[in-house]
Amino acid sequence: MTSLFDQFEQPSSKPRNNNLTTAEMSTLGYINMTLEQDVPIFSKTKKDFTPSDKITHVAISNKQLAVAMANNMLFRMNLHNPQQHDEISLTKYTTTCRLTNLFMDPTGNHLLLTFAPKSIEGGPELLYLSRKSNKLKSTTKFRGHEFTEVAWNTVNESESTTGPILLGTSKGLIFETEIVLEGDKFFTSGFSSSLEQYWRQLPNYLPLYGNREVDGLVFDIGKGSNTPITGLEFHKVLGSDKYVIFAATPTRLYYFVGRAEHEEKPLLQQVFNRYLNIPEKDTYLEVDSNLRYSRLKFWSENLTIPNCLAWMTEKGITYGQFDSGIDDNMSTLKSRTRLIKYPKPLYEDYSVSQKFPIAITLTEFHILLAYTDTIKGVCLLNEDVVYEDNYNEAFGKLINIVKDASTGEIWAITENAVFRFKVSKEERNVWQIFCENQQFDLAKKYSRGNEASYNQVLIKEAEMLFNKKEYELSAQRYAETQSSFEEICLKFIQVNQQDSLKIFLRRKLDTLKPQDKTQITMIVIWVIELYLSKLEEKRLVGLEQSAAYLDIQKEFEAFLALTEVSDCIKKNKSTIYELMASHGDKSNLIKLTIVNKDFEQLIRHHIYKNSFHEALDVLKGQNKYELYYQFAPILMQEVPKHTVKALIDQGKKLVPVRLLPALVTCEGEFHAKQVITYLEFCIDKLKNTDKAIHNFLLSLYAKHDKEKLMQYLNSQGQELSLVSYDVHFALRLCQDNPNLKEACVQLSGLLGLWESAVELALTDNNLKLAKQLADMPPEEDVELRKKLWLKIAQHVVSGKDDIQQAMEFLRQCDLIRIEDILPFFSDFVTIDHFKEAICNSLKEYNQHIQDLKDEMEEATKSAHLVREDIQSFRNRFTCISSDKICEICNITLMIKPFYMFPCQHRFHTECLMSELQPLLGPAKKNKLADLERQLKILNTQTNVDNVSTGSGMSAREIVKSEIDNIVASECLFCGENMIRNIDKPFIEDDDYDKIAKEWE
Repeated sequence: MTSLFDQFEQPSSKPRNNNLTTAEMSTLGYINMTLEQDVPIFSKTKKDFTPSDKITHVAISNKQLAVAMANNMLFRMNLHNPQQHDEISLTKYTTTCRLTNLFMDPTGNHLLLTFAPKSIEGGPELLYLSRKSNKLKSTTKFRGHEFTEVAWNTVNESESTTGPILLGTSKGLIFETEIVLEGDKFFTSGFSSSLEQYWRQLPNYLPLYGNREVDGLVFDIGKGSNTPITGLEFHKVLGSDKYVIFAATPTRLYYFVGRAEHEEKPLLQQVFNRYLNIPEKDTYLEVDSNLRYSRLKFWSENLTIPNCLAWMTEKGITYGQFDSGIDDNMSTLKSRTRLIKYPKPLYEDYSVSQKFPIAITLTEFHILLAYTDTIKGVCLLNEDVVYEDNYNEAFGKLINIVKDASTGEIWAITENAVFRFKVSKEERNVWQIFCENQQFDLAKKYSRGNEASYNQVLIKEAEMLFNKKEYELSAQRYAETQSSFEEICLKFIQVNQQDSLKIFLRRKLDTLKPQDKTQITMIVIWVIELYLSKLEEKRLVGLEQSAAYLDIQKEFEAFLALTEVSDCIKKNKSTIYELMASHGDKSNLIKLTIVNKDFEQLIRHHIYKNSFHEALDVLKGQNKYELYYQFAPILMQEVPKHTVKALIDQGKKLVPVRLLPALVTCEGEFHAKQVITYLEFCIDKLKNTDKAIHNFLLSLYAKHDKEKLMQYLNSQGQELSLVSYDVHFALRLCQDNPNLKEACVQLSGLLGLWESAVELALTDNNLKLAKQLADMPPEEDVELRKKLWLKIAQHVVSGKDDIQQAMEFLRQCDLIRIEDILPFFSDFVTIDHFKEAICNSLKEYNQHIQDLKDEMEEATKSAHLVREDIQSFRNRFTCISSDKICEICNITLMIKPFYMFPCQHRFHTECLMSELQPLLGPAKKNKLADLERQLKILNTQTNVDNVSTGSGMSAREIVKSEIDNIVASECLFCGENMIRNIDKPFIEDDDYDKIAKEWE
């Protein structure tokens, strides 16, 4: 037998309403998407299986197939592996009985076959067949009962036992049993001991059946009538001991809920015990039906606990959703059910009675109705027929449509073929139905995979909310759509819903991408405008302190704090500030500038409002020092004292020279005082040496404080190269002020204008200052100093002829003699008045002559001693042994030219020169290099030694002598060079890192 899916057939199916129309697509916004090729929701594939005779009954579970055929054969096959199949004869049982149904448990391990008698001689039978066996086994325990339904234990996974199961009969009886397989034998447990007690507990509700005890009976729905059980199922609620039991008859649907607190058998008897004191009418849902059968099917998500049911009766399909964990009574279940009418045929023939389905199966959103020649798919949401498949005579009549309880696969079985149904995205269009029913949460849930559909749901929901005047919720939904931005904004503007418009804009902002800069900017500015308008509206009516105003303000601040909003504001600061200013919202303007650290705008705002102290506080509270230079001019004019204090607090963080434009513009005594305070801080504390600063301070001193001017000039000293101000500028400044002659004198002396300085001091009759200036010129310039003192002497003597004062003046200066000042006296002064002074002068001359003689004699003696020392050095020698080495390179001394010093230090010539060169000054170093170059040239010439100079030495000897005078004038280790370089480090800075790495 070939593979199960090798053959395919195109069904004569009619899928309906599966596509999203072009018109619907055209109403959407700009959505970039591609439409997938439409695939039918339901499609079928024929199994490669040809039965040996017509199929009469079928059961499929967990990929296990069992079919009974008209030739009294039972065929079983593993759908995973079609090669595994077998056939079992039923002839032994069909002679007196007829097969009524096959029941297979969810695992596919257990199969029950039910038989009904053909005649009075026969009796109903219940047979059991294990998947691992091909022997049918019968039981006598339930003999005499025709079983019509089986409720399998859905949590059982054993191959050897079924676990507790329920059996329904044609008389409305429900039995509980458990089938246990031991080898080739099997046993059924009827729990007779418990049953006797159960009968005693339910004398009225569960009457005796035929005046005899029925083993295993737990419930009697028929009460002796021919009311077959047509549907039976029970489930255990996960995580609890709660059980839910459904039982159906042709006209009633029973619902039982209870707990099995004990594990004793019968287990489900404990559930039925709960209904002893409950009226029977509260346990079922009843409909009028003349059909002798009904069908009960369930659907469960993930094939676990069911949450949807479909009960087929004559009136239609009773469909409902339930929650086993919550729904504890039939009244609750009734409220959740509705009746779905059977679809009408396309061409209704009134001469033929209405056909009813023979079987049904349930999916999440559809129900498949199987007729004898047709399968129809009906949508559970709008009851539309979405699928119709007709079966011709070649396949025979439809026998059943079955869903595999383990895999969820749907199978359709005809008399001559088996088909597998494939369900493809059955939820694809349910969003439209939910949307039409205004079930928008469900519509969005099932349209999320399709961007266009999801957008359409959002639009519908937003329009519905807008029409209901729920504008704020509508704005939230519109913001999620791809509809025209301008159209939506216009809708809210037309109904004057500014708050809703604001919500829409805010939500729309969240959906934009960072690259949508233009849209973000437009929305941010618009939302800010709406907030400002709302706040202004509250302020105008005096509600600035109200709770509503504060709530709007908090919401506004939260909006401004958003990252995308903050970034947008930084790029459009001027626009936002102008917008806030236009609404007069000073508070938010200040807050925004602080948040964005836009201190410049904040300071401008304070200055514009004449709040100079607040502006200064903002300036001090930020760290952009450029703003100090920018706003210092206006702040120095308005609040000079506080501004100077702020400048001083910044210390070295500010450049005083850049503040000069602000300081120069200050006028008035008070402003000048504050400027002087700051400049003094710069000079005294910051040690500023900028000439511009010093010149400005000096000009302020000259104008406002003479005493501080002199203190400043004295503090700067009398060394022209060390003063920090422009002396010429200072002199011109002081010359323009007649009260600053003392300063002019000091500045003239600083410039070396000694004569002018002395004359100016004498003009001011400041003899003391003139004497000080006369002593200031360099001591070696005796002529200048004498000249200055003579000017002073002339001022002292001329016109006064005061001999006593002149003598006193002579004692103060050693440079002037009596003969120097005599011309300054008048002709009427006699020499007798100068006798003493003249005698003293002569004595000094004599003493000076004697001192010169003594110095000459001392020099002569020294010269004699030097000549003797030179002569002794010419005859001096020392002995050097052959093992002596160079003090620098530690190599034998005598192998190279060397120098020997009186201190006994010895050096090779080249070693000494290499060590000495870095210690020489630039002049000596250049001269040594020049002499070495000359010596090399002379060494290459011949007969150089024969050429003598005026001194009797050859040119080479002269050059070598000069080299010796530089190199060998003193010992490298003992001479003055070593003392001068005592602070030189052993390792140069450039070589330190390299040597440090070598030592690591």
